[in-house]
Amino acid sequence: MAKIAPATSSPTLLAEETLRAITATGVVRNFPKNTILINEGDTADSLFIVLTGRVKVFASNEAGREIVLSFFGPGEYVGEMSLDGSPRSASVMTMEPTSCAIVTRANFRQFVLAHPEFALHLVEKLIGRVRITTETVKSLALSDVYSRLVRLIMTLAIERDGTLVVPEKLTQQDIAERVGASRDMISRLFKDLVAGGYLSIKDRTISVLKKPPSGW
Repeated sequence: MAKIAPATSSPTLLAEETLRAITATGVVRNFPKNTILINEGDTADSLFIVLTGRVKVFASNEAGREIVLSFFGPGEYVGEMSLDGSPRSASVMTMEPTSCAIVTRANFRQFVLAHPEFALHLVEKLIGRVRITTETVKSLALSDVYSRLVRLIMTLAIERDGTLVVPEKLTQQDIAERVGASRDMISRLFKDLVAGGYLSIKDRTISVLKKPPSGW
C-alpha cells in the first residue's frame, strides 16, 4: 500500500479510507520537482491523486505568460476535469518531489459506482473550484495588484499561537504568478507592508501582524 503523507483537515481532502481505496485502483508513481504531470490542451483520461508532495495548477498563453490557479497537496486530486474526454483545461507541475496515484477514467468510473459517497465529494469539490475560479476572475478583473495580494494572504492565513500565519512557504515568484503580477511589484508591496508593520516575513513564512488597509 502506498504511503500517504498526513494532511490538515479540509473539505477538499479525501477521507483516508477513501483515499487508500481509490489509490489501490491506480498506479503509484514518483515524480521529481518541476515535472509537468498534465499539459493544458492535451487529451487524456487520467486522474492524479497526490499522496505526498505538492503541485501547482496553472494556465498560460502562447507568449508564455502564466497564471497560477491553485496549489494542491496530499489527499487532493487533479485532472478530474478531463474525465469527460475533453482536452485538459490547465497544466499541472510538481513543486517538490511528489508521489501520485494515477487512475484511469475506466477505473475511476468503476470506483464511483462502488463508492457513491465519493461522487458527492467530487460534486462538492467541483462546486468549490468553480467558486474559487469565479472569485479569481473577479479579482483579476476588478481589483488592483495590492488588493489581490492582500486577499491572497488573508485567504491563505490560518491562526497559529494567536497570530495569523500563511502555512505555505511561498516565494515571491509563486505569489506573483498566483495574483497575476510581476515579481518586482510583489517585492515592492511586501517591502512596504513589512515597513508599515502589517506583515513580517521570516524563512519565507508570512505572518500578519495587523490587518492591512483596504487600499494602498
